[in-house]
Amino acid sequence: MPLSHTRLLVHLDHIAHNLNYFRSFLQPTTKLMAVVKANAYGHGAVALSLALERMKLADYLGVAFPCEGIELRKGGVTLPIIVLTPGTSSFSELIENQTYPEIANFEALKLYAQVAKQKGLSQTPFHLALDTGMHRVGFEPEHIPFLIEILQKNREITPISVFSHLAAADEAQHDLFTQSQIDLFTQMSRQICDSITQKPILHLLNSPGTERFSHAQFDMVRIGIGMYGTSAVDQSRLKNPSTLCCPIIQIKEVPFGETVGYGRHGKTIDGAKTIATLPVGYADGVNRHLGRGACKFLVNGLLPPTIGNICMDMCMIDITGIPARPGDMVTLFGASPALTAIDWAKILDTISYEIYTSMAKRVQRIYSDH
Repeated sequence: MPLSHTRLLVHLDHIAHNLNYFRSFLQPTTKLMAVVKANAYGHGAVALSLALERMKLADYLGVAFPCEGIELRKGGVTLPIIVLTPGTSSFSELIENQTYPEIANFEALKLYAQVAKQKGLSQTPFHLALDTGMHRVGFEPEHIPFLIEILQKNREITPISVFSHLAAADEAQHDLFTQSQIDLFTQMSRQICDSITQKPILHLLNSPGTERFSHAQFDMVRIGIGMYGTSAVDQSRLKNPSTLCCPIIQIKEVPFGETVGYGRHGKTIDGAKTIATLPVGYADGVNRHLGRGACKFLVNGLLPPTIGNICMDMCMIDITGIPARPGDMVTLFGASPALTAIDWAKILDTISYEIYTSMAKRVQRIYSDH
C-alpha cells in the first residue's frame, strides 16, 4: 500500500545523465562531489546516495549538517562525506562515523585538534574552508600565516581538502569578480599546500562554475543543483530529475454562481465547472501561491488551472471539459508538457532549489532507472 497519495518519482537515469553532462567538462582525473544535503534537495538522500555509489557517479558526497552525514552512514553509504555546516558540538561523532567536517575559523580548528588529541589520533582529516569573496564563512587571506602555523604544530589533524565557494558564477555580469575569486583561491591554497606535507584535494567550482569556468576545476568540483536538472548555460542539455504526481480523489460538478475552497476565492462566475480535488497541499510542498489559477497541472494530456486556495492537504483544479475520473493520475511538475519545477520557481519568483527542498517527508519517493 502506498505510504502517501502523492509521489515524487525520482528518475535515476536522468540524474546520471545530468552528472555525466558535468563530467564532460572535467579532466579524467578530476573528482566529482555530488551534493546531497537537504535530503538530496528533496529527492531522498540515503536512497539517492546509495544509487550514486552503485552507479559509480560520484567520488564524494556533500551534506550540510552532522545528522545528514551520520544518516548516510547508518544507511550503508561508504563514499567519502564532507559535512559543510558542522558546528562544533559533534566533532567526536563525525570522526567516529568518518564524516569529516568543514573547518572555517580558528575556534573550530583548535577544538577539532583537541578532540582528535583526546582520541589519540593523528592526521585526522578535515576540510579547510577559505573565504575568497563570498563573505559567509572561511579563513581570509590575512589568516593564512597563523593558520599554517597551527597546522604545522597540530599533527593530530590534517586538511584532506581545501576549498572555497563562488558567489556568482551563474551571472555573467559578475565574471570579473568570479575570476578574482579563482585567482585568490589559487594564491591562498598554494600557500597552504607549500607548507604541509600531505597534498590536499583542492575544489572551488559549483554547478554553474563547472559549466562556465571549467579551467579552474582544480582536483574536484561540487555538483548540486546541476545534478537536479538546473543549468546556468543551456537548460536543454539537462533532464528533469523527478516528477511529482497524485491521483484525483473526487470530482464535483459545481453550479454557476458558487465558490470553491477557503475564502471562497474560486468562483464559477462564467458558468458551471467540473472541479477535481487532489490529495496534495502546501504541507506537501505545493506552495499556497500556486492556487487561484496561478499554476496548471497535467491531466490526461491537458493543463487545467488550479482554482481556489491551496489547502494544507488538498487542492482543486478546474477540469471543465476534460475527460477524467477519480483515480486518474495528475502530474504537478515533471517533464513537458507538464510544468517543471523551474516553471514553478518562475511563478513563485524563487529558484528551483526551493521547489525541490519543499517536498515534504510524507511525499513518497519512488526510484526508477528508466
